[in-house]
Amino acid sequence: MLPLRIHFNASRHVGCKNPTSCDQTRSTSTSTTPPTHPEVIFSGIQPTGVPHLGNYLGALKQWVDLQNSAPPSTELLYFEGCSAFTAYVGLEYISTDQFTSKTDTVEDPDGSSKLKLGLFSYPVLQAADILLYGTTLVPVGEDQVQHLELARSLAGKFNRTFGKILVVPKVKLAPAKRVMSLTNPTSKMSKSGTVNSQINLDHSESEIRLRIRGALTDSIPGISYDREARPGVSNLIEMMGNMMNRDDFEVIAQECEGLNMKEFKDRVADSVVEGLKGIKGEYERIKGDASYLEEVSRIGAEKANKRANETLGRVMEAMGMGVGPKPSGP
Repeated sequence: MLPLRIHFNASRHVGCKNPTSCDQTRSTSTSTTPPTHPEVIFSGIQPTGVPHLGNYLGALKQWVDLQNSAPPSTELLYFEGCSAFTAYVGLEYISTDQFTSKTDTVEDPDGSSKLKLGLFSYPVLQAADILLYGTTLVPVGEDQVQHLELARSLAGKFNRTFGKILVVPKVKLAPAKRVMSLTNPTSKMSKSGTVNSQINLDHSESEIRLRIRGALTDSIPGISYDREARPGVSNLIEMMGNMMNRDDFEVIAQECEGLNMKEFKDRVADSVVEGLKGIKGEYERIKGDASYLEEVSRIGAEKANKRANETLGRVMEAMGMGVGPKPSGP
């Protein structure tokens, strides 16, 4: 059963019949204090569909870099599904009222509100994702910083009201590596895009080359880097640069200056094929090992549930809502 709806700007004693005893309990209890954990780096990706080149350059490749550079004690949490659903919904439900106050002032002239649930619900869902696992660091692009600031704000307000319960995560600004659609270079590459708009990580070399050759460019002679005037060509230059771990896109354009469009696209395809070499084979190998995938999923779910239930338990106890769910798993 979900907890009762709570207003964070109400009394500290919400849910407690005896405020004095509740204050005493909060001041003497140690179970509500966040346990000391190693650094927890949190990120997420949509679990449906096959990852595409934009997912790889924007997230997956950076996760690998984090794994290789983080201290051994660091916990790396990659959220691909709701493995701790009960605790996740509970924390989201508790948190939602804190954000609804930001929408109360937006009304129609007649005083009625027509705001949609998603206006305030989705950012709080995202905050619950982050806060539930004691996240200390979240790698994000510049376009996601404001969402993380909301999670930090929710955690800070909760801690000021009920004590230091939630970990306030820090931002790790990840380098923005945009990969745009091959058929509409003014929009980001997306799993929901048209068939020829994306390069998936399980595509064969011939399929990769075919899609890059069909990428939308322009009829301007030569190769130059100009995001505004030549979005299609610039997208391919950035794609090639990112696959080679380079960001000097204007220099790359100069290196390709003498090529015609077909030769240029072939060079881009060469860089993508080389950069993804081995990934398709490993992807197919792992996908074909159902027992391995189930075991990884089981172990990950147990760890996530244990951490999630610890957090929700501290939250519920601090708010005087009784003892939360017991930690499960190892």
